[in-house]
Amino acid sequence: MHMLLRLFVLLAVIPGLCVACGNTGSNAGKQSITVAGSTSVMPFTEKLAEHFMIDSKDTAIDVQGGGSTAGVQATINRTVDIGMSSRELKDDEKVLNRIVICHDGIAVVVHRDNPVTALTLDEIRGVFSGKISNWRQLGWVNRKIDAVSREEGSGTRGAFEELVMKGREIDDATMVQDSNGSVKEVVATDPYAIGYISMGLVDSKVKPVSINGIRPSLATIRSGKYRIVRPFLYLTNGEPDKRARRFIDYVLSKDGQRILRNEGLVGVHD
Repeated sequence: MHMLLRLFVLLAVIPGLCVACGNTGSNAGKQSITVAGSTSVMPFTEKLAEHFMIDSKDTAIDVQGGGSTAGVQATINRTVDIGMSSRELKDDEKVLNRIVICHDGIAVVVHRDNPVTALTLDEIRGVFSGKISNWRQLGWVNRKIDAVSREEGSGTRGAFEELVMKGREIDDATMVQDSNGSVKEVVATDPYAIGYISMGLVDSKVKPVSINGIRPSLATIRSGKYRIVRPFLYLTNGEPDKRARRFIDYVLSKDGQRILRNEGLVGVHD
């Protein structure tokens, strides 16, 4: 919610806010770059920005969340320099300049103590559409499944709907969280939960399941065997200016791509 409020201010109140912020305090005299949108892309952009600013001390990068749809709209409105999206652009959004910075698998995750290790795409569709509502239907205990989804407008949800749900609606009774991190925390603390998150955020707190016999990993994504994969996008309204271009070039460089690979993502040249 905090990120949404910050982005609302960014979009609706003072389009030049972040430029103004770049001229105060420790950022006085620095060039400012505003990046906003997908909460899936956000933590990786923050890490990239930290590294970029070490060598580019004349630049301050302000990274905001809000979701992919908000990032697209902010880019269209020219209230940010770079938008972030973790879903493909819709037809009416393709006026924007689309830059793929890496690829990310979407992992379906369960609690570490859940004995279920493999599901089919049909079973996952059944769970999130509400057709399958009890773990007993998946070979475990007689207990309700606590399915967790992302909110409407989320790029992760949009990609999941496109790649997994295939036209089926996500059940209205499904718990909704506003970030991948929140989904992960719910699954990590609820033995009966199941959710989907960016593969780059999977750690020992949760357990990814194999889908149709294929485990999500960098190797299976690169080989094309694991198919639940979406691009992470940067967006600009027209050609980026010199400030934004420098940061984008860094993200696409050998150093930037190495950072993304170290975070569990698949580089654009892999």
